[in-house]
Amino acid sequence: MTVSEREDEIQALINEMTLEEKVSLMLHESMAVQRLNIPEYNWWNEGLHGIGRAGAATVFPQTIGLGATFDVELAKKEYEAISDEARAIYNNAIKANNRSQYKGLTFWTPNINIFRDPRWGRGQETFGEDVCLTSKMGVAAVKGLQGDDSENLKLAACAKHFAVHSGPENTRHTANVKPSKKDLWETYLPAFKALVDNGVESVMGAYQRLYDEPCCGSNFLLVDVLRKQWGFKGHVVSDCWAVQDFHANHKVTQTPAESAALAINNGCDLNCGCTYHAAIDAVRQGLLSEEKINESVGRLLRTRFKLGMFDAPEKSKWGTLDRKDIDSPEHRALAKKVAQDSIVLLKNKDNLLPIQQKSQKIMIIGPTATNIEALIGNYYGLNSKIVTILEGIIGKIQNMPEINIDYHPGVGMYSDSKQRGWTLGMAESADVVIACFGLDCMMEGEEGDSIETVKGDRETIELPKHQLDYLQAMHDRGTPIVLVLTGGAPIAIPYEIADAIVFAWYPGEEGGNAVADVLFGDVNPNGHLPMTFPAATEDLPDFDDYSMKNRTYKYIQKEPLFPFGFGLSYSKWQFENASAKKDGEIIEVSADIKNIGSKDGAEVVQIYVAKENPSKDDPCCALKAFKKLTIPAGKSEKVTLQLSVKDFETIDEEGNAKLIPGEYKIIIADASPSSRSEELGATTPITVKITL
Repeated sequence: MTVSEREDEIQALINEMTLEEKVSLMLHESMAVQRLNIPEYNWWNEGLHGIGRAGAATVFPQTIGLGATFDVELAKKEYEAISDEARAIYNNAIKANNRSQYKGLTFWTPNINIFRDPRWGRGQETFGEDVCLTSKMGVAAVKGLQGDDSENLKLAACAKHFAVHSGPENTRHTANVKPSKKDLWETYLPAFKALVDNGVESVMGAYQRLYDEPCCGSNFLLVDVLRKQWGFKGHVVSDCWAVQDFHANHKVTQTPAESAALAINNGCDLNCGCTYHAAIDAVRQGLLSEEKINESVGRLLRTRFKLGMFDAPEKSKWGTLDRKDIDSPEHRALAKKVAQDSIVLLKNKDNLLPIQQKSQKIMIIGPTATNIEALIGNYYGLNSKIVTILEGIIGKIQNMPEINIDYHPGVGMYSDSKQRGWTLGMAESADVVIACFGLDCMMEGEEGDSIETVKGDRETIELPKHQLDYLQAMHDRGTPIVLVLTGGAPIAIPYEIADAIVFAWYPGEEGGNAVADVLFGDVNPNGHLPMTFPAATEDLPDFDDYSMKNRTYKYIQKEPLFPFGFGLSYSKWQFENASAKKDGEIIEVSADIKNIGSKDGAEVVQIYVAKENPSKDDPCCALKAFKKLTIPAGKSEKVTLQLSVKDFETIDEEGNAKLIPGEYKIIIADASPSSRSEELGATTPITVKITL
């Protein structure tokens, strides 16, 4: 039976419950109603890049790295694997009568906020700065987690944090954010609409206020936009202890009862926290009707019915998943594939990479070479075999007797570290230095998780000074340097500091092997930046300013260090024979993509749209479609992608979308089109024009 066919059963349960029992179901630690055979349930589970905080699991690369793959199909495969492991953990937990936190089927994933400022510590949880990329990858995540049957969910996914959340962490409990209507509807809301349109089961509200209303109690967001305009039918959950912020920090209410009433009256069904205990008092005080309670409980019960929680476990088509499906060989291979495809080659002077298998001495140096925190990012799972960069390289060269290798960290990870200056001599005597530097999850993350930051955010985007000083001293010795950077956000460095640069993100359990595969040429790098890398902190607007002016590739005013969408390869690419054909509301864009290099490779074809005569408020261009192609050396492939007339619409200052008649440019590229992209070695873009 479908959930809609069991609506009478749901209403009967609601009618049988007392007010106290109903309210108990509206907290993330939901109590059992034993007389009605409703078991206890903890709604809080994490599956950001693998099952988090639940013990053994496959540790995939952090989400920002998945974004760098620009591969929607790969993203769906990853989240299908994550949902397999989630069901396996749930099945085992139910057999053991373990209904504790992180053992359930409702996952507060994915984070589809727009990574608008590289200082934000939680930006690593997102797919990057672009609306199109975030929307398509986020939809893939939902489909992978929930499955293809809206009445029989594998898991319940969650679009978070609704809305306009992207730091700073230290003001999230008090901030009152007021972006322009243009920025709201052009940048901050489209990914959420995309996920709602594709059936995401839940939406999580953000901590801050938006236009004076706390997001988890916002009539504008939760009623006018989410329910009425978008037709969302699932449940809404607060961020954790966000409803308590109403009275404790935002000061928009005076008491917990008032806060509970404000949230529930506006459709926040589930409270991560404890404030909804006061909903009972809110009803008694006349602040909240029991009918509103019933609406929320009904939505929560529907989700649980869709997940099969009121049916015998053996009836589930996922009932046979168990321990063998957790970090299985297939999932480990997938984690390695994602890590390989996420790595971005940013520079390769004189084709230093891939490292040649010949008689030479290689020095591995730097604090991230053996650092597990530089592999896992935040919201991570655990694993019995997490491969560091050093381990991956050693494993790669163990059958290369002609190569001599040595290692020393040289300098510590954090700001109070001391240099080991004598190790510079070791670097000087090598033929090649593999320098492993950057960030780890102690240096950026969520409020309370990171120990080397203020509330999880970075104050500056530069490579930490003590690391940069050591790297500069090593550079001055003259040995060719391959710089391997880890981190979940852009890192500003002097471009000339290394001969080759790869960005590995937080690459997960197989990260060390994936990095070694790229360095030694077993894998041709094909990742592309899901973020603009600014040249310096001083180029950024104020962190508290939510205007998109001078943010992201669409509105940036200063030349970046590395542009959005950029990524080199050991292959060379050529785009030609572009065309655009309009048929009704659809514009079909085609081009021939040729691999003119000597290695097989994969290329990300990116389609940007721009006005021929833009106004000062228009973006310079906007990504509207992309596709990853694998093409053998010397071969070409025709790619055809479809755009909609809506892709050419302008969002005006009132937040309204309208098509302005005129001439538009369609740009086929492998990086956001700019002089900087071509200067760094991106493929020469081609442009076709169309009049609408």
